[in-house]
Amino acid sequence: MLAMDQGVVEEWLSEFKTLPDSAVSNYAASLKEKCSLVPALYKVIRENYSDLLEPVCHQLFEFYRSGEPQLQRFTLQFLPELLWSLLSASAARDPHASGCIEALLLGIYNLEIVDKDGQSKILSFTVPSLSKPSVYHEPSAIGSIALTEGALANHGLSRVVYSGPHLQRETFTAQNRFEVLTFLLLCYNAALSYMTATSLQSLCQFSSRVCICGYPRQQMRRYKGISTRLTVTSEFLVQLITGIHYALCNGEVELGSKALDDVLYRAQLELFPEALLVGNAIKSSLHGAALKSNNKEGARSIQVEITPTSSRISRNAVTSLSIRGHRWKRHESSEVSVDSDATLGGVAIPEISVTGVSGERMPNGDSLRPRSDGRAQPDYDTLGAASEVSLDPRGHDSGTRGQEVRRQKSVRRMVENEGSGSASTGRSQH
Repeated sequence: MLAMDQGVVEEWLSEFKTLPDSAVSNYAASLKEKCSLVPALYKVIRENYSDLLEPVCHQLFEFYRSGEPQLQRFTLQFLPELLWSLLSASAARDPHASGCIEALLLGIYNLEIVDKDGQSKILSFTVPSLSKPSVYHEPSAIGSIALTEGALANHGLSRVVYSGPHLQRETFTAQNRFEVLTFLLLCYNAALSYMTATSLQSLCQFSSRVCICGYPRQQMRRYKGISTRLTVTSEFLVQLITGIHYALCNGEVELGSKALDDVLYRAQLELFPEALLVGNAIKSSLHGAALKSNNKEGARSIQVEITPTSSRISRNAVTSLSIRGHRWKRHESSEVSVDSDATLGGVAIPEISVTGVSGERMPNGDSLRPRSDGRAQPDYDTLGAASEVSLDPRGHDSGTRGQEVRRQKSVRRMVENEGSGSASTGRSQH
């Protein structure tokens, strides 16, 4: 470790001890301006036998215990490197090299499993329903879902999964090690949007090392670290995949892709169904997608593909008039055909096409309905409903539309007069 880096770390260790409580928030905000501090702390953590490792771990624990969110996130950014130092030291059977790191990780774990009153936390997670859209899926893209009695009973219901209460731990054992580490990764993933690019890179490298050490792929990756196989659990790999997914969508495409492949490689060897399911789902969703390889300082997000929904709303409003005339329009406006040859009393009569109306057709397009005396009469209600349907305003101007409406009204009056005249002639003959 260089003397300059050592001086930066020593200055950082001394200034927080003399800091009053009222100035903690301002101090936490000023840590972002110290560009040389974070790389120096990474060097200290990677050197297991550094004299500064123990005071650095103690300082990071004080940051987390302060309750200041920015100081807690500052500590969490080193979590992947701390986890790797712990696992590599345990694989090398050198507990003295990781004693202070174990204390730091156990301290963070014990702080997170209880609330402010010291009571055990019970975490809840809501599983989304497939019948409702989310950022990950559209119900229309899944296909038809059978409306069984059980499906209707569960429609709209949300399934909630609970985690906890968790037991406090005083030391790491073979039985509880990955239970604690998995929970710590859960806390880290909850703050992913605040993590720096260096921390995301460290997460991807940590994931690859844990999954390939002691396996043939280690030679392919040309990693010359420890060659001992590290025990992992399915839940631990799922948390790794969650962080890798975020890193993939926020600038770490190369490291994230390698890490995801290595995790899936280990999951296949161990036959972990949960890790295989989540990992392959993420890999399929990112297949062919344009990932933001150069946008490391932009808005943080997770990239998903949303199925476009087609418009299900007709462009024409449905009125009582259109329903009376059975003029339901789905794609195009109704067509009105005018026959210039059809005449009545020497006057040109437009032939109006009315669909869906039962009855006998007259030459001018009217339909006949039976009367009580056995004779048929024109269906003036239907004719009026059809003639009053407004034309599509997108194809005609307002003047032409007004003239067309007036002409159709005059035609209707002529038809009514003709019908009444025919009725009176028939009564006189009787």
